[in-house]
Amino acid sequence: MKTNARMWPIFSRITAALMGGYAFTYTFTAAVARLLPFDPIDAMITATLLSFVIYTLAILWAFACRSLLKVWAGVALALPLGVIGFWSQLMERPG
Repeated sequence: MKTNARMWPIFSRITAALMGGYAFTYTFTAAVARLLPFDPIDAMITATLLSFVIYTLAILWAFACRSLLKVWAGVALALPLGVIGFWSQLMERPG
């Protein structure tokens, strides 16, 4: 039983690092591409190049952070970034 109790924080950090880091990086890329004052293709290329660094830092941060709550709070920052990055798609009406 004690091994399961010790495995939960590790599993949670792995999940936050891989899936949460991906979600954060995805929304970060969309937000940066929308906010950069370049041509759309140049902004997308610049944001995509930055995404490799951001994903690596998100994974490292998930394991370096002392508190598991802070790790998931950092992952939750993907929500406002997603709103910024995908605002025009969110406002479209289907049909």
